[in-house]
Amino acid sequence: MNRLAYPKLLAAFVLCILLPMGFHGLWIPDESRNAQITQAMLQTGDWVSPHLLGLRYFEKPTGGYWLTAISQAVFGQNLFGVRFASALVSALSTLLVILVARRLWNDPRRTWTAGLLYMSFGLIAGQAGYANLDPQFTLCVNLSLVALWYAFDAATTRGRLAAWSLLGAACAFGFMTKGFLAFLLPVLIGLPYAVLQRRFGELLRYGPLAVLVAAAVSAPWVLMIHAREPDFWNFFFWHEHIRRFAAEDAQHTRPFWFFVPLLFASALPWAVLILPALRDGFKGWRQSKTLFVLLWLVMPFLFFSLAKGKLPTYIMPCFAPLALLIADCLGRALQNRRLLALRLNGALNLLLGSGALAGLLVMQARHPQYHDELPSVLMIALVCIAWVVTGLLQLLRPTRFWAAPALAVWLLVALVPNAMPNKLIGSKMPDQFIAEHLDALSESHKLLSNDLGAATALAWRTGRSDVTLFNTVGELKYGLRNYPEGQGRSVGNDEIRAWIDQARTEGSVGVVMRVNSADDEAELAMLPSDAVSYRQNHIVVLLIPQAKP
Repeated sequence: MNRLAYPKLLAAFVLCILLPMGFHGLWIPDESRNAQITQAMLQTGDWVSPHLLGLRYFEKPTGGYWLTAISQAVFGQNLFGVRFASALVSALSTLLVILVARRLWNDPRRTWTAGLLYMSFGLIAGQAGYANLDPQFTLCVNLSLVALWYAFDAATTRGRLAAWSLLGAACAFGFMTKGFLAFLLPVLIGLPYAVLQRRFGELLRYGPLAVLVAAAVSAPWVLMIHAREPDFWNFFFWHEHIRRFAAEDAQHTRPFWFFVPLLFASALPWAVLILPALRDGFKGWRQSKTLFVLLWLVMPFLFFSLAKGKLPTYIMPCFAPLALLIADCLGRALQNRRLLALRLNGALNLLLGSGALAGLLVMQARHPQYHDELPSVLMIALVCIAWVVTGLLQLLRPTRFWAAPALAVWLLVALVPNAMPNKLIGSKMPDQFIAEHLDALSESHKLLSNDLGAATALAWRTGRSDVTLFNTVGELKYGLRNYPEGQGRSVGNDEIRAWIDQARTEGSVGVVMRVNSADDEAELAMLPSDAVSYRQNHIVVLLIPQAKP
């Protein structure tokens, strides 16, 4: 294998994922929410109880925000600082895939291939530069399952004890990131594996050690959050776990099969290779290592499919075993020169790139989304051309250029977020427009917004949590209605005039409105006509002066 293989992988990560993170605004609502919560942690010193806009926010535990808060403390409260945590944990997940691949096969080519595949799956690469909790949770799950395999594969008692202890610690950190699911996933894989391998006794002997370590690691935070916020566990367990999994009115309800097409789409540019990898995996399931990797992929996938509420990022823990299965299949295919699947994969990427390029040209000719934005159009076109070229190379020369599509997906995640149409940026990345008027907004006595995503972007940019919500509640409903600090933090249409009149007697008012509908336009019309107004597509900034005495 080429001695520059790993340096090339590192260079791709730095150039295509790490460096571009600071050049485009925060996507709402996820990125702006996480940025504001972690900023508030730094400002208040409260690392135990999560708060959003100064209100209790019990949707997630606090531990998932710690690394992002540390990143902002180290790199500053800026775009790079907010996103660095996701990039770091994605790189660590890639390293884990490389380590377990080496343990499974002791084959340098398969080991490097597994790392390259994982880092170039579309969903994994896209989330690596996105400030969300899913990459962090995925790292915890990956670490726990790598530790579980090491525990079963260890040759010495000392090695087994270390691996089971690491499993417990990883589960604890996963639990403090997103909840009880971190404890369930290793059980879903470890229990059937132990039964099928007739090693259930080993599970009973060493499993309690993992449980004790997990309890010891998570206990300090569990006790502190319970003492400070007695209602946290009631809300978090029933609303975020039981209701989301089983309730008919769960958020993001999707059909059972939702993740099947999504798996193939998220695995681009390697989608075609999933089928032969699964075929080879099921053929060789009697081998202990293949069985473990299959369970690692299949059991979480089935569990998430059974849940009522579904989001695309839920299946991110399935991509480490998918990379391992494809790497093993690909290694045999290249060795035996069975190249049909590779050629078909190249043809699919060629077709997708050509279709996207044609779609871009037709769209601009008939219904242009870009207006006087030639650099952005050229960047999108470059990404499409890269998919065409790399697909063609894989189709025509699969043995030499089998890895070429990785370059296409890395260019996509590097360039596309910075090449969005201005009207989409104005709607989905409002912090950039807010930054243009930051001085006036920061100096306003009161802040107001009609959209939770815009409100969190405003709060993060100004460093203030005291944004009043106009005719919107969203996921802050619980914090607004159940605690004293929520009083007066939300106003409706029938209250807005009185609220503004009162606020203007005390000082100026800064407003950020997200205007996407006729109802939003009606809300905008309710605000004072003497305000200084700035508009960029769907975002309106209003500076309402203090009333004259």
